[in-house]
Amino acid sequence: MTAPAHQGSHGGSPKSWLAVAIILIGFTVGGVGLTMGPDWLIFWVGAGIVAVGGVVALAVDIFSDVILDAPRQMTPVERQH
Repeated sequence: MTAPAHQGSHGGSPKSWLAVAIILIGFTVGGVGLTMGPDWLIFWVGAGIVAVGGVVALAVDIFSDVILDAPRQMTPVERQH
């Protein structure tokens, strides 16, 4: 089976990945804070970083960033597996 000429991309843009990286750092900081006792100050700092990442995600319009593929047409042999 040959692939269509344009398959699109679900990768997103660098500005969206920046927002995701900020959110991931916030979750990591918060998780470290929870495992250190818990240390609530570090946890809430992590939660604040996640909130900043959310604002960045909204600012770069992360939800309109993905290019969707056309629907995939499966052959009868592919449907059996």
